[in-house]
Amino acid sequence: MQNEKFDQFIEQLEQVFDQAVHDGDDDELFASGYLRGHFDLVVAQLELHDRAEPAAVLPSLKAALDETKHELSPADQQHIANMVAKLETAAS
Repeated sequence: MQNEKFDQFIEQLEQVFDQAVHDGDDDELFASGYLRGHFDLVVAQLELHDRAEPAAVLPSLKAALDETKHELSPADQQHIANMVAKLETAAS
């Protein structure tokens, strides 16, 4: 049952990425692609370590992004933050 909830939660968040690909501008496409890589890695790590819980996804994603924010310009960081906000809205 827990894995089913986790899978449904992940699918719910993946729709945000799909929407950005379908309707997004260049900045949203960039943010979606960058964030999707981190998202997929975080989800895989949570599953690998038996922590596949919806409540762990966004905090883990934010921690991963914090470790790599030096790779991004301030403008790109803002685009990523906007996409994270969309994920947070979809999660609630």
